[in-house]
Amino acid sequence: MGKRRTLLEVIVLAFLGWVTPVVAQESLSIEQAELRAQVTPMRFALLSAEMNGRIATLNAREGDKVSAGDLLVGFDCGLQNAELSKTRAQLESARNIYRGNQRMAELNAIGQVDLVNSELEVRKASAELEVLNETIKRCEVHAPYSGSIGDLFAREQEFIQAGTQLLEIIDDTQLQLEFIAPSRWINWLTPGLEFDVALDDTAKLYSARLEYTAAKVDAMSQSIKVVARIQGDNLELKPGMSGRVRLVPPQ
Repeated sequence: MGKRRTLLEVIVLAFLGWVTPVVAQESLSIEQAELRAQVTPMRFALLSAEMNGRIATLNAREGDKVSAGDLLVGFDCGLQNAELSKTRAQLESARNIYRGNQRMAELNAIGQVDLVNSELEVRKASAELEVLNETIKRCEVHAPYSGSIGDLFAREQEFIQAGTQLLEIIDDTQLQLEFIAPSRWINWLTPGLEFDVALDDTAKLYSARLEYTAAKVDAMSQSIKVVARIQGDNLELKPGMSGRVRLVPPQ
């Protein structure tokens, strides 16, 4: 049995290249270290008001499940509806005048200028009606897709300005896994790579499949963002859960 070397002798021999350096062993353990990962939604949005007005109805609470098209927020649009009725009446009046002028023009009882002007009045009223119809659409905020309500930023009966954030909607039917990996792994971090992830919140092990890596590398940390999908239907998963993935580089 050979003589046991002291720590100083090991360091000297490592410097001369006669034994495997301790640093190389530490690098190997880092390469095989477990990486922290977080569950995130594939789609989420902060819905904002598209008009000034008072919130008349708020059909959403934090955590509520909603379906695509559900009414979430309704504004008090009494004035806009009154303007809409007025413009519809003006359009009908302009059409009646234009039809009358057309008949009179056939009898040579009206000039061409008056006929054209009456036609322009119809176009003007039609355009105003279209503007009001688009405004009325903004009186209601509907769910763009099925999911859950996250944070609420407004309350019923509040008067808010256009652009004010109303609520957050999260598509929790499609979740993904995000984590940061060393950029030197990019050659083998390819779509389809399968691995396991252990989530702390559920104390369970899940199978995941790599979807894609980010388009650029962070130069300071020499790392890259990786996105994967957890396989199967796992109703217990929620955005924000976190855990550990273990990716061992191929030999």
